[in-house]
Amino acid sequence: MLEAFGLSDPGCVRTNNEDYFINDTECGIFILADGMGGANAGERASQLSAETLWERLRAVAHLDGDGALESAFTEANDKVRKEAGTLPELEGMGTTLLVARDIGGSRLQVGSVGDSRAYLASGGELAPLTEDQTWVAEVGSRLGLSDEALKKHPMRHVLTMAVGTAEELRVFSRTVQLHPGDQVLLCSDGLHGVLNENILRDTLKSEKDLPDKCHYLIDAAKAAGGPDNVTVVLIQLT
Repeated sequence: MLEAFGLSDPGCVRTNNEDYFINDTECGIFILADGMGGANAGERASQLSAETLWERLRAVAHLDGDGALESAFTEANDKVRKEAGTLPELEGMGTTLLVARDIGGSRLQVGSVGDSRAYLASGGELAPLTEDQTWVAEVGSRLGLSDEALKKHPMRHVLTMAVGTAEELRVFSRTVQLHPGDQVLLCSDGLHGVLNENILRDTLKSEKDLPDKCHYLIDAAKAAGGPDNVTVVLIQLT
């Protein structure tokens, strides 16, 4: 049985929250989106993409192949692109999109576009489940720059892929086998861009319950400056 809790906060700098999440334990679908764009465009892109993905995956719950997942992402991408053409203030809007869904047998299928991340906490260790689609991950890391230089590079926040900004998506996907007590953390870069993975690992292996862990992580991100919206969804196999 999966338990889950989600929480989102604008952070300490921004007045609006362009992150959006869905925590559907009944259907076993957990989604996180981090929007981008001027005015309310980022908020619209994240909500529209997440809700479209959720509706599509609910309709194909019995299908666990990559095709069903990619088709759902494609529909979300098409919806955001179409919506962006309806009003000038929505032009250019886009969003990251991340999902973990229960496909039976204590397995989660994870899919992502952009740089929102999923981590697996198992046996006291923390391991990434996704790959960032960013300039730093796909270009900068091949240039021989140090980790410190990449963290300060002016291109560090540039996405190489986002829902709504391209006709065709590259969807990262994988399936993970869970064991009782394992946890999967979904988070926007407002969390993983501020806190190092040791803090994430130690928080998840603590004795706190899921809501307390989520509150702790968001409070820690805000204590570190909270420069961006921060969202977490924490899933556990009981």
